[in-house]
Amino acid sequence: MVPQVLVILPELGAAWICGMAVGLERSVNGRAAGFRTHALVSLASATVMLAARAPSFLPNLFPASAPAMLDPTHLLQGVMTGVGFLGAGVIFKQGASIQGLTTAASIWATAAFGAMFGLGLWSAGAAAAVGVLTTLTLLRFIEARLAVNTYAVAAFRYRADEAPTEAELLQRLSAHSVRFDELSYALLEDGTVLEYSGVVRTRRDESLGTMARSLVSTPGLVGYSLTRISK
Repeated sequence: MVPQVLVILPELGAAWICGMAVGLERSVNGRAAGFRTHALVSLASATVMLAARAPSFLPNLFPASAPAMLDPTHLLQGVMTGVGFLGAGVIFKQGASIQGLTTAASIWATAAFGAMFGLGLWSAGAAAAVGVLTTLTLLRFIEARLAVNTYAVAAFRYRADEAPTEAELLQRLSAHSVRFDELSYALLEDGTVLEYSGVVRTRRDESLGTMARSLVSTPGLVGYSLTRISK
């Protein structure tokens, strides 16, 4: 029994610690599925995969003809499918934007490296854990400094008799490095209000705020809305 414990406990401990490390990054960034959730997912995955090695740990419970390891593929399939449902629970739609995809992916990846520890594949589990943690930390740092497109659903409402032409509106937005895609038009309030709506994009994150502040003094403006989205 003692030799079995000396094998099992370090593997479970490694899975638990690596799961906590990944979950800590999520908790620090204010995600609901964080420190404890990731630790539990990794630990549970390792525990389930240890069942595949049960014949070698408890030979008296299995016939002599039983293989040294049960088929781990069926257990792994069940673990990853179950964790997939757990990950889906942290994904939610907020307006036109989808949130929680990265956390869902981190939960799924945590289950994967936890399973590696449970199978005794220390190097694979450790490498995967480091890769997941590096992706969440270092790549976040790099991503924040990339010039990526920022999108927003926009609607601009003007008094119909003072509304700018489409060309004039596009020129005003262009002055703030903002482009209008998928432009639509609507007459509201019995024809007294003209609305331009669609998706705007910019490669400068601060441009939307600058544009919004400048629009306040636009002649004929009744109101506007800008809602950031993922695309």
